[in-house]
Amino acid sequence: MTQLVQFEDLGNMPYKQAWDYQESLLQQNLKVKSDLRVLAGSEEIPDSQFPIPTTTHHLLFVEHPPVYTLGKSGHIENILISEDERAAKGIEYYPTNRGGDITFHGPQQIVGYPILDLEKFETDIGKYLRKLEEVIILTMADYGLKGERSKGETGVWLDPDIKGKERKICAMGVRCSRWITMHGFAFNVNTDLNYFNYIIPCGIENKQVTSLENELGRKVDFEEAKERVKRNFEKVFDVKL
Repeated sequence: MTQLVQFEDLGNMPYKQAWDYQESLLQQNLKVKSDLRVLAGSEEIPDSQFPIPTTTHHLLFVEHPPVYTLGKSGHIENILISEDERAAKGIEYYPTNRGGDITFHGPQQIVGYPILDLEKFETDIGKYLRKLEEVIILTMADYGLKGERSKGETGVWLDPDIKGKERKICAMGVRCSRWITMHGFAFNVNTDLNYFNYIIPCGIENKQVTSLENELGRKVDFEEAKERVKRNFEKVFDVKL
């Protein structure tokens, strides 16, 4: 059965505010799961007038003001500028509870945060990440670009097997609690790539970062790009937004 996913475009929102919102949605779903466990252990027959609670899927889109975020297994030394230099450039910084290392979020980047109950899909984080990658690969194909996976490295790349030409266009890092996901992907559309010069993106040295704008040689309609990601998300996950 096709799952329903509540979609919200949060617009431009500070990173911590969006993180707190994600956390609130995750906690709501965790409470539902807790209530269901209590119900399952009860001998009382539920009153048919009251529907049995169920978890709710969400997909959030957001743009963040410039910010570096560090995954829980990341290394702070992958930020190459001092705290004072970062502050002078107006770039925030947050250590997070997602997987992965250091990355950048900023204007004209589609940041997607799916809060999904994987028990209604597949309880396999690897498959979940491959599906997120597929959403971006299909979106890139809409623009005539060949997005690919790089062996052992999460995210979406161009020319991952050509040494010296590897360039990442979408970073990913997730958290999962009782099979409820949060955090997600960051897809560079018209993103200012200069911000990546001050970090070792995802902790991967000697590889480039790119954007749709950089690859196509023109500005991309940002709203159109978001619509394409949404449609491909529906297709890959077999959901309705």
